[in-house]
Amino acid sequence: MFRILFVAAAVAFAPAAFAADARQMEENKKAVTEFYDLAINQKNFEAAAKFIGPRYVQHNPRVADGPEGLKALLDILREKFPGAHSDIKRVFADGDYVILHVHSVPTPGARGNAIVDIFKLEDGKIVEHWDVRQEIPEQSANSNTMF
Repeated sequence: MFRILFVAAAVAFAPAAFAADARQMEENKKAVTEFYDLAINQKNFEAAAKFIGPRYVQHNPRVADGPEGLKALLDILREKFPGAHSDIKRVFADGDYVILHVHSVPTPGARGNAIVDIFKLEDGKIVEHWDVRQEIPEQSANSNTMF
């Protein structure tokens, strides 16, 4: 009898749990895309910092951990690449992770890079970041685009 009640309860509450998870993933996607625009495109650390959690673990070996690492990166971008712009082409969410597929152009007219950024969130705040980058070649071995 207990098994039947347990299964019935699990089935009854599953849609609500899924809806909450889907809602949280959409909120996470919104937080990350807003953060990305403020940080990378506007290079505005103060505005972007509201999206960072109590810890910020950076897996890019060229950037230090913590908010101060992000601030230093944005200072460099502002100084060396003031015209840099990144267009988010795709956004995916899987639980507490948000993945961006991005076309990053360091200077106007450059081919740029294809970037995949992975963010981990806790309680709606970014606490971890990974990224991989691939230069867009002048010629491709196929007719597919990178985006």
